[in-house]
Parts: sequence; structure tokens; C-alpha cells
Amino acid sequence: MTDKIILGIESSCDETAASVVKNGREILSNVINTQIDFHKKYGGVVPEIASRKHIENIDSVIDEALLKAGMTFDDIDAIAVTYGPGLVGALLVGVSSAKALSFATKKPLIAVNHIRGHICANFLAHSDLKPPFVCLVASGGHSHIVKVKDYAEFEILGRTRDDAAGEAFDKIARVLGLGYPGGPLIDELAKSGNPDAIQFPRVRMDKNSLDFSFSGVKTAVINYLHKAEQKGEKIDKADVAASFQAAVTDVLCEHTIEGAIKSGVKTVTLAGGVAANTELRKKMTEECAKHGISVLYPPPVLCTDNAAMIASCGYFEGEKGNFADLTLNAVPNLPL
Repeated sequence: MTDKIILGIESSCDETAASVVKNGREILSNVINTQIDFHKKYGGVVPEIASRKHIENIDSVIDEALLKAGMTFDDIDAIAVTYGPGLVGALLVGVSSAKALSFATKKPLIAVNHIRGHICANFLAHSDLKPPFVCLVASGGHSHIVKVKDYAEFEILGRTRDDAAGEAFDKIARVLGLGYPGGPLIDELAKSGNPDAIQFPRVRMDKNSLDFSFSGVKTAVINYLHKAEQKGEKIDKADVAASFQAAVTDVLCEHTIEGAIKSGVKTVTLAGGVAANTELRKKMTEECAKHGISVLYPPPVLCTDNAAMIASCGYFEGEKGNFADLTLNAVPNLPL
């Protein structure tokens, strides 16, 4: 088989990233320029700032990815880029750069769905992973349970009806005064708390649905904090963090495992920023073992937004002949 080298470009939120990947499995370079420090003071991502920073960074990030891979554009077989979902201004920077490079180098252009990209991070971390399997994609913007039928064929088994899991983590971290990004801060604080101290709700839409709803648990935590403050009661932030995290991870695990059992698969994978949560990984591994299901997940650097996952997904889309032309545009609400 002739090796295929894909240049991946990612700019859907606040990471400007470029990566060179061989055959969808081997990372030759993975460069990520994060904007976290610029957005911390606002408690979240400011879209206009994100877009401007992408414009400033994208060329140098792409150049660095090629340099680290020891390659030039002549060595690249195709250019893959995230075109949605995400922040429209941020997406447009990556899409415009990829289209310009495709035109200038006469290399094929591949449009990549960001959620599919997260799933494909597992192919980079586990060289022998093959479909079918079930993947929990949990991040600041997405919470999906997906059956991966083939490398470029996906079926949604469940999704959030309101807030994404990562969005809930960020909100609770903010009201606890922990800062941004909230996920890692909640994870760390929860380690010194009691997950059974406070019983926050675990929502089930109906018995046949694998969909999520995290707005209720988010509101319950905020109400608990407000009532305690009004009564002058001391708040143990570690207990709140641990109890909130337990409520969210319980639901994520229960629904994902049920999806795997219903689908008849024996492998569950995790993807997205929340997949880096240590309690989720521990709990999912323990609960899946009770059903003879194995659990795989990427290293933390491949859980957050990166371009290696985009290049990997681009490889598999390209193998199916799914190429784009220069009319490609950003689609901020792109479905899976």
C-alpha cells in the first residue's frame, strides 16, 4: 500500500492547530497553539478574539507542522480541514487557509466534521482499533453516543438535549470561582471531595432514550450554592465538585454502556475534552468490565482540539472518495 500523507488544519474554537499524519494512524507532527490565556479573563471563549488570533497564528502553525514532520507541500497528498461545527469566524480562518493551500499546491481538499475528528483520535492512539465500536464524544460543545459502523460511517445513538457535558463543567467551575477552563479544575478539586456528599440529579429522558440533559444538574448545583450562601452555611467546594462530577459521569457511563450492549459491540471508546476526566475514565473502565466490554481512550493531548484527529479523519474520508471543492464553506451547526 502506498503511504498517504495528510496535512490537517483545525480552528473550530480557540486552538489553532496543524498536523501531518501518515495513513490515518501515525502522527508525524502535531502543533497546537492555544489561546486559553487570552480568554481566561473573560471566563470563556470570546469568538471575535478567537478569530483574530487564528488569523495571526495559522500560517506559522502550518509551517511548524511541516517542519517538524520533515516535509514540504510536495510530500503532502491531501489537505484536511475542519469545516464545522464550531464558531463560524474561527472555522472560516481554517477553511480559507486550506482552500488557498489546496488551490496553490493543487492538492485535494477534504472537509472534516469536527465531531468525527474527535472519534478518529482513537485510531491514532490505538493502531489496531477497527470498527464497529461505540464512542462517547463529550466536550464543551458536544455530547454524543455514536456507533462507529465503519471508518466513515456513523450512527448517533444518543445526544444532549440541552447543555453539553463540558459546558456544564465550565459553568460549575465558574460559579465555584475556580476559573477557566473548568473541566481540569473540577477534576482536580473533586479528588479531595466526597462524591456522595450531595445527591445531585441524574436525568433520564425516558427508558428507551440514550439522550442526555445536563441543564438540570447544572441548575441544581447553582441552587444548592445559592441556598447555602443565603443561609450563611459553609460550602465545601471539593464536595460540591466531586458530587457534581459523579452525577455527570454516572449518566455518561450508564447511557454509553447501554448503547454498546444494544449495539452488540464489545469496545467502547472515549473522545473529546471531557474524555480526559480521570473519574470518567476510571468509572467507564470499571463499569464496562462488568459487561465484558473493553474501554479505549486517547491521551489527553488528543482529547482536546487538535489537528492530528482532523488529518486522521481526512485520511479515512479520502479513502472513501469524499473530497471537497473550492466552494467549501464553514458550517457552524454541522450535524454529525
